Amino acid sequence: MKQGLTRNQLAWRIAQDIPDGAVVNLGIGQPVLVANFVPPEREIVFHSENGILGMGPEPPEAGRDEELINAGKQPVTLLPGAALFHHADSFAMVRGGHLDLCVLGAFQVAANGDLANWSTGAAGAIPGVGGAMDLAVGARAVYAMTDHVTRRGEPKIVERATYPLTGRGAVDRIYTDLAVIEVTPAGLLAREIVPGLDLAGLQAVTGAPLAAAGDLRALEAPAL
Repeated sequence: MKQGLTRNQLAWRIAQDIPDGAVVNLGIGQPVLVANFVPPEREIVFHSENGILGMGPEPPEAGRDEELINAGKQPVTLLPGAALFHHADSFAMVRGGHLDLCVLGAFQVAANGDLANWSTGAAGAIPGVGGAMDLAVGARAVYAMTDHVTRRGEPKIVERATYPLTGRGAVDRIYTDLAVIEVTPAGLLAREIVPGLDLAGLQAVTGAPLAAAGDLRALEAPAL
């Protein structure tokens, strides 16, 4: 398979699409990397469901405050004006529709935008619901950040999800190591593909039909 973007490069690419002034939640796992790559001219307010508004990038190893963490228990920084508050207040923000955007990881994304990211349904698997179900329906827009295929080479973008759902029709755009794909009422639309891979090659590793955007372009990122 064509070599795709690294996780840092993918996080950088997502950060370029977040508008100035947006209030954004970053899901546990890969999505938290997005905070490290905000363009310097933009002010983006990052939210964490454990009760933070105004998170900054990941702190350096030296001088980390192990009591200042995000919902994934990872050390974070605070930007000027940041606020800390009760967990219940944080979820009131989510459920009240106050988030412009949420970036969530995914086990599967279906052609209609259904998201599965809390369980594979495997026997003995430890479920990880967290706040994903609230975020998937509470945020005004949802970006899925994921590898294009599993470690076994199976598509993570599918025609119909087979894993337990997090939210129905929740995803607006899918960012993978191989492509940027928009979820539309007419189906999945490839907007960017990594250099060296064409639509046919992308379709071969995608479990749902793809169409090419009229302005289809290369998915590129700086070396990170």
